Amino acid sequence: MDLVLASTSPQRRAILTALGVAFRIERPDYDEVPIPGTPEEVVQERALGKARSVAQRTTDRPVLGVDTEVVVDGGEVLGQPADATAARAMLAHLAGREHRVLSGIALIGAQERVLVAETRVRLIALDDDELDAYVKRGEWRGRAGGYAIQETGAALVASVVGDYANVVGLPVALLGQLLAAEGISLVVAGGNADRA
Repeated sequence: MDLVLASTSPQRRAILTALGVAFRIERPDYDEVPIPGTPEEVVQERALGKARSVAQRTTDRPVLGVDTEVVVDGGEVLGQPADATAARAMLAHLAGREHRVLSGIALIGAQERVLVAETRVRLIALDDDELDAYVKRGEWRGRAGGYAIQETGAALVASVVGDYANVVGLPVALLGQLLAAEGISLVVAGGNADRA
């Protein structure tokens, strides 16, 4: 089985590679403009939009689209920080509190299917020196919420409830469900991939 990943995210690429899934990357032609709806609806719509933008030019393999956002309080969405100042403000807002990481995951194969994953993450309390030191590392670039749990950002995390891989950028459990609906076992597909 080959997938087409409608994303240039190095984190998603790394997860698929670790799973042993054969895939190729196609950059989605999708503009992430504001969409009305709940955070759950927005991440699903964006994931589907990314997948559709690639599927219209790639019909030979299933296309996977993913969109991940960090949600705090009653529904405030924290996207990717624009700069170091925004990253520091996001992390200060998240420090010592729980937030939700939502990922919409869409697979276009025989049918279009889209699901949403939720993982709850609590960060430790951070003082000014810790915030400054983490932001200086630059891991906030391209990361929803301004941190990278798979890098030194792991030191910021007090607890994770749910799919850890979702926080990295690709909910593996839901990927398995979507592939199963296409008659593909993630375990078998990964086990049969050529690991060069």
